Amino acid sequence: MSDGTPKHDAEWDAGDMGCGDLVLELRLRLKDMAAGKVLKLRATDPGAPEDIPAWCGLTGHSLTHKQHPNYWIKRK
Repeated sequence: MSDGTPKHDAEWDAGDMGCGDLVLELRLRLKDMAAGKVLKLRATDPGAPEDIPAWCGLTGHSLTHKQHPNYWIKRK
């Protein structure tokens, strides 16, 4: 990408969606993606900087880059 942001295959703006709803929707969105594909997530919820990396660690997906409010998650 010419603007210096990491490559991604899909993008989702979750806005200020809270952790519970966010991780449920995130799970569904990643389920529909092929292994190795990257989702760029935008999440402005104040807990996202801690919640997103923790969720990735629990589920086995890779957090390849983060720059709050943006997170790049590679599907396992």
